[in-house]
Amino acid sequence: MSLDKPYLDVPGTTIFDAEQSRKGYHLNQFCMSLMKADNRERFKAGERAYLDEWPMTEEQKQAVMARDLNRCIALGGNIYFLAKIGATDGKSFQQMAGSMTGMSEEEYRNMMIGGGRDPRWGTT
Repeated sequence: MSLDKPYLDVPGTTIFDAEQSRKGYHLNQFCMSLMKADNRERFKAGERAYLDEWPMTEEQKQAVMARDLNRCIALGGNIYFLAKIGATDGKSFQQMAGSMTGMSEEEYRNMMIGGGRDPRWGTT
């Protein structure tokens, strides 16, 4: 039986609900592993080899290697977990968010100071 999910109809937004959580479980667990310095070093030394230790889908692994965070979110990633990838790469959250919107860090910061994004932009 399929659940009615009227909350999913938010323009330009991927809602992280229980279904997304299940879909992205291993992706998000991989991200959390990057909280440990030795795991960050192993990942940086050989991304594919490290990702292959996780039972993620090939599409999830490809999205991580491409740093396509919008795709990661569509594949079940949670932005708060995905931020660990950015931190591993030495990026700020603003830099990551800017890349997700096609903006520079400064453009993104100015947009947020100016009241936020236009929901017509959508996401992936």
